[in-house]
Amino acid sequence: MGITLGANRYGKAEVRLVRVVRDGARHELRDLTVSVALTGDLADTHLTGDNAHVLPTDTQKNTVYAFARRHGIAEIETFALRLARHFVDSQPAIHSARVRIEEDPWRRLGPHSFQRDGGETRLATVTVTDQPGSDQPGSVTVESGLIGLTLLNSTGSEFTGYPRDEYTTLPETTDRILATAVDARWRHTGVEVDFDDSHGAVRAALVGAFVETYSRSLQQTLYAMGERVLRERPEVAEIRLRLPNRHHLLVDLTPFGLDNPDEVYVATDRPYGLIEATVTREHPAGGS
Repeated sequence: MGITLGANRYGKAEVRLVRVVRDGARHELRDLTVSVALTGDLADTHLTGDNAHVLPTDTQKNTVYAFARRHGIAEIETFALRLARHFVDSQPAIHSARVRIEEDPWRRLGPHSFQRDGGETRLATVTVTDQPGSDQPGSVTVESGLIGLTLLNSTGSEFTGYPRDEYTTLPETTDRILATAVDARWRHTGVEVDFDDSHGAVRAALVGAFVETYSRSLQQTLYAMGERVLRERPEVAEIRLRLPNRHHLLVDLTPFGLDNPDEVYVATDRPYGLIEATVTREHPAGGS
């Protein structure tokens, strides 16, 4: 029976980076977690222990810090692009580099004072791939996203008409709380994008669709959110959405001699329904 090495990658995961720009009395703060994954001619290190093509992960970590100082951090997508291109261009044995960045927001309290927000995290994942032995340019894929965008509609949602069997106990409802924590990833059609502007506009489209859609199912709401993004943002080729259904259950207050006219709920964290789908254009553009 033949045994062979399959697909593999290596890199430095979750490099914590905080950069402070001290421009007079007013400071700027960026809080990032950067992960690097490299692929290429790496069979020898697995099969024989030859590390001639293995750029140390410690070097990758140091590169992240050095680039933050040398080039600064504007948009996290641009920073990820710069890093990914560096690893591919500087290491002949590396043919593909994927850089993923998570940015945690801090809210300004004063010129040099900040408070960590408990809201969503911004994401960027850039993959740069060359074509070994070819003069043709390689491919670049830029994906932006966010996680933890928590939304709730206290009405305007129902769930009826579903199949029932001997194990079904859930009652139909024509008025329920709909709550979720949005996990969204969207792929850009190219790299010539104002990523900060695009991120804000995509976020606004997601929120707007959630607020304005009368929901007969969380699936319907998910599609409306993705459709709104693609209709309003031509730079987005497709969007993947992951929406947990954060259930809010009416509390039975009759043991205490009290009624509960849809006012008091218990918010449960698990188990939960999970809705996932990709909304795409009929002919999405690829990376550039």
